[in-house]
Amino acid sequence: MGIDANKTVSMRNIVVGAFVIGALGLILGYRIGERSVLSKEISLGSSAYIQPSNVDFSPVWKAWNIIDEKFVPAGVATSTPIATSTTEANQDRVWGMVSGLAESLNDPYTYFLPPSDNKLFTDDMSGSFEGVGMEIAVRDQVLTVVSPLKGSPAEKSGIKSGDMVLKIDGIDTKGIDISVAVKKIRGPGGSEVAFTILRDGWSATKEIKVTRGVINVPTIETKTISDGVFVIALMSFTANSADLFRNSLREFIQSGNEKLIIDLRGNPGGYLESAVDMASWFLPTGKVIVTEDYAGNAKNVAHRSRGYDIFTEKLKMVILVDRGSASASEILAGALRYYKNIKLVGVTTFGKGSVQELIDITPETAIKITIARWLSPDGKQIPNTGLIPDVEVKMSDGDVKAKKDPQLDKAVEIINSL
Repeated sequence: MGIDANKTVSMRNIVVGAFVIGALGLILGYRIGERSVLSKEISLGSSAYIQPSNVDFSPVWKAWNIIDEKFVPAGVATSTPIATSTTEANQDRVWGMVSGLAESLNDPYTYFLPPSDNKLFTDDMSGSFEGVGMEIAVRDQVLTVVSPLKGSPAEKSGIKSGDMVLKIDGIDTKGIDISVAVKKIRGPGGSEVAFTILRDGWSATKEIKVTRGVINVPTIETKTISDGVFVIALMSFTANSADLFRNSLREFIQSGNEKLIIDLRGNPGGYLESAVDMASWFLPTGKVIVTEDYAGNAKNVAHRSRGYDIFTEKLKMVILVDRGSASASEILAGALRYYKNIKLVGVTTFGKGSVQELIDITPETAIKITIARWLSPDGKQIPNTGLIPDVEVKMSDGDVKAKKDPQLDKAVEIINSL
């Protein structure tokens, strides 16, 4: 039946590390922690920080004082001096400087989270929020849809992975910060937001209006289709995904089937530990699933299979991917293809080959910063252009309207030919 009877299979609870998913904005596969990389230590409150000795900060303080002395808001008519140096205004300036510092790195996954944005991020991690339900990122300086969540208002309105969002409610998104985009998109259930969308193959933009709703992040679904093929559709790598995946494998084993499709389409990633645990059901102990490459800033970290490895060569398996498959999805798919020669069917994945760490700046603020690159088992970085499937099958708008799934059909065909 494709299960190794010589191995002891323990369907136990899996401990998940500190890797989390943001449900809006591509906030995937990152660490929570704190570390310093500068040269001169200073004290600020109860914490030790570091100030570089070779940086001239005098332009900052000159600009600060010029603002205090000269600034007059446009359109405000008053003979009373404007108080630009209140406690609140000063704090906003500090947040602006930190945000600018992060933006100067020109990395779409590195940005500062001031208090309001940090709260949105925390709400995202709860798994339920109000909005349109889609993952977004900046790709080649263009705001891009990574994936609409299954069953979300965004998906129901026709938004697709890879769509370029050129305007939000008529406001141009060129050069927009991801956190600013998130705030424009989020809103109370029942309210409407309009996106100006450009899609590959379109000759002109289209406006898609989406009514916001309460979003519950989906995780996993299972079903048995024709010819006894068992499908596990994994929509995100959440804190409990490892346990849910284990239960799905138990369901697959109890079904008596030997044909398995893992559907990672539209899965933007999440907890790295969940991806490692899932791969471990198919790989022997010690196999490197993915490596965090710190480019010399720290020692590389290799994440290895835990060796559950319960299936024999009788198992027939295919993995479905698309443009919405990112981060942890690419890690899982890449590792199983490398070691088990499992074919990927669909279209090229998103290409999320980096690691982010969330570091508290203050109790109310944080910075999300790229700290490493993902390396596949062969030692090469997961390409920013995405994983190319072994068998390319596109899904047209007509297929969706007709409720056809040529990608799934092709996966079944391949499995039946193994």
